[in-house]
Amino acid sequence: MFRGIASRALGLFALFTVVCGLGYTLVVTGIAQIAFPHQANGSLIKVDGRTVASELIGQNFEDDGHMWGRIQNVSIVEGEDGELMAYGAPSNLSPASEEYRRLVDARVEKIRAANPDADTDVVPVDLVTCSGSGLDPEISPDAAEYQVPRLAKATGKSEDEVRGIIAQCSKGRFLGVFGEPTVNVVKVNLMLDGEL
Repeated sequence: MFRGIASRALGLFALFTVVCGLGYTLVVTGIAQIAFPHQANGSLIKVDGRTVASELIGQNFEDDGHMWGRIQNVSIVEGEDGELMAYGAPSNLSPASEEYRRLVDARVEKIRAANPDADTDVVPVDLVTCSGSGLDPEISPDAAEYQVPRLAKATGKSEDEVRGIIAQCSKGRFLGVFGEPTVNVVKVNLMLDGEL
């Protein structure tokens, strides 16, 4: 009797492993590849057939001719084989710690020094803090607008041209209700460079 129960249990285990582990995965992957191929493959940005970035992973930019995003705790670099790799780890500093306060104060001064022509002295919070993952590719429209004078001066474009690029790389709230409007920094920088 025990042998019969054990063999049925093993049979059910094998069946559900195939159905749930293999069948379900193949069906969902197939649907994703058909309905959302760009997103299913990592939302990669390709320029001239070469993968240069992902819309979902932020990168560090700190020169005057590029928009700066959120502080990145993970760096993305291109390996020798041309593949993109990530290294580093998010910080675990408490927002209540003195070390965190010093770090944010230093970032505020750095942002102000890089953007002396900004219309306001208030630095948007997302330019001086990390996201939970340390990989956020997007900033708020206020953080993007804060950088417009510097970008216009450094790239030779007018402020209206820079704002036009920002508008093309912006998205609103999901379904008009959920989340906040955002600007994709990587896309803005590729457009500023004339690569997109």
